[in-house]
Amino acid sequence: MDNDTRASAVIVEPAAGPRRGIGLDEFRLADGFWERMQRSNSRNTLRHCLDWMDRLGWTANFDRVSEGATEDSRPGWQFSDSEIYKLLEALAWEYGRTGEAWVNALLESLVDRVAAAQDGDGYLNTCFGHAGQQPRYSDLASGHELYCTGHLLQAAAARARTVGPDKLVEVARRAADQVCRQFGPDGRAGLCGHPEIELGLAELGRVLHEPRYTEQARLFVERRGYGTLKAIPLLDASYFQDDVPVRAAAVWRGHAVRALYLAAGAADVAADTGDTGLLEAVERQWERTVERRTYLTGGMGSRHQDEGFGEDWELPPDRAYSETCAGIASVMVAWRLYLSTGEVRYADLMERTLYNVVAASPSPDGRSFFYANPLHQRTAAAGIRPDQVNPRAEGGVRAPWFDVSCCPTNLARTLAAWQGYAASVEGDTVTLLQYAAGELRPALDGGGELVLRITTEYPHDGAVRVEVVAAPDREVELRLRIPDWAHGATLADHAGERGVAPGWAHVRGVLVPGAIVDLHLPMEPRLTWPDVRIDAVRGCVAVERGPLVLCAESLDLPVSWSLDTVRIDAAHPPRAEGDGAVAWMTPVETPPNPAGAAGYPPYRSSAAPSREDSASAWRDVPLVPYYRWARRGSSAMRVFLPAAPNGSPATTGR
Repeated sequence: MDNDTRASAVIVEPAAGPRRGIGLDEFRLADGFWERMQRSNSRNTLRHCLDWMDRLGWTANFDRVSEGATEDSRPGWQFSDSEIYKLLEALAWEYGRTGEAWVNALLESLVDRVAAAQDGDGYLNTCFGHAGQQPRYSDLASGHELYCTGHLLQAAAARARTVGPDKLVEVARRAADQVCRQFGPDGRAGLCGHPEIELGLAELGRVLHEPRYTEQARLFVERRGYGTLKAIPLLDASYFQDDVPVRAAAVWRGHAVRALYLAAGAADVAADTGDTGLLEAVERQWERTVERRTYLTGGMGSRHQDEGFGEDWELPPDRAYSETCAGIASVMVAWRLYLSTGEVRYADLMERTLYNVVAASPSPDGRSFFYANPLHQRTAAAGIRPDQVNPRAEGGVRAPWFDVSCCPTNLARTLAAWQGYAASVEGDTVTLLQYAAGELRPALDGGGELVLRITTEYPHDGAVRVEVVAAPDREVELRLRIPDWAHGATLADHAGERGVAPGWAHVRGVLVPGAIVDLHLPMEPRLTWPDVRIDAVRGCVAVERGPLVLCAESLDLPVSWSLDTVRIDAAHPPRAEGDGAVAWMTPVETPPNPAGAAGYPPYRSSAAPSREDSASAWRDVPLVPYYRWARRGSSAMRVFLPAAPNGSPATTGR
């Protein structure tokens, strides 16, 4: 595997456009936040996922097909093949980045089993089309056949970009050809209930330079929105995004992961076909969804019933579904929109989501995970089974595996390729988008490379030092993202020190080895107020520090206190402490039965005296980064805290 091949291993590669993401080996991470997560993913999560899928019989489903033994009951959901494919993608990125022999051996062993299950015409699925199973494509609404194929194609695209054509790529090519024959212009005018095939076809079409795949992806995007999928009880066509054509939709709705995968696929199609109208539709939907249907953490999806978006401003913290996979999919969409437009707001949302959804899901050892990511856990969770499959929406304790275990494998592939989101190149301009310690050496479009050594403890410290190690003998530009929250940031370079506003900070000129650029981002804790239209948290406030959302955990409260009744002093911001903050808080004293008699609802008329003003003593309470909650054990947790707007009697003496 030569350096040129590995350097081309970008995670998304539009067929046209002025900017590209960096290749995975163009940024070698040093010890720090993302390097530690990536190391845990490599050492533990990859094998953890395979061990569970072996244990549950999901990998053996491929053996059953190849052996003609499909008449017995098949373990796993109808979409379990997709988890093997996401693991293959994770292994492809991991090997492309590290060259570790064991990773490649694991991948090739899995590919052999997958390839053996492929039918002669290219069809590949372990749940449909064989003896004792339903016919092929007999349940497009719920069968997930095309969804699974889409993940296979994405895995193959990762493999092709890291090592070139091989057995996995050939398997995927044959599967994609079968899909095009079955669902092409002269075939069946169907579509999948769970978008994903669009992404897979677009990515494989790019890497193999096969326009038929791009065209098939376009057809699937254009077919959606006309109510052709069979309805599911209690859910309407919006669950599949089959209620409104993609071009006409104003906002994302229905199942959040489906909506986001569809948007990512549509963005890919728009980029590769030059379809500005389609791109504008995705941008419009992103904007309204972020403005009105997105949690402070960047999480998306407020309803458990359909794992979906609620209406505008429907963002209850305790009922937030905010699925880990939806956070990952949000990053995927935002990355594609950034590559197409170059707008900083997409990278800003990526940062928020990466630190406060993606990083929140796995445990430090990479062997247990959150599926849902609520912003308020009312009671310490119980009943997590440490060596068994768990319900997916269970909160409060990370679980080793779920009945629908899409999140662990999705995390595995995302973390394996994290640095692909960290920077971009446009001509002779290198843009730092996400901050992490390491050595960045992107190839420049004009030839040569700019080698930068980045030193930082971000996100726990706002100091980012960039040292030029090597540079071409011509003028190049270094551009740094100043996050939307970073008011008061400063930048020091050869031109001196200056204040920089949120957006882009530019370092221009001939960069010479030894030159230093120092960026300082303000890391003081800040109070963050919700839009007044979000009823569920009106009168509450959250605390953020840098890119991190903070939260209060019951483990840090005095024994007699409860997170249900605390208030925070909103007259003065909390102060920094460790990697979190300390806030001035008090419990609100309320009668156990405010109505005054047993058996009445928990409300009080205006005639009943309020005891809220007789609050007990105020105390300092630690706030911890949300991504770390429940690491010390099961606890209640709260991000948005009721505010005491006039401050406490002891405010002036703090």
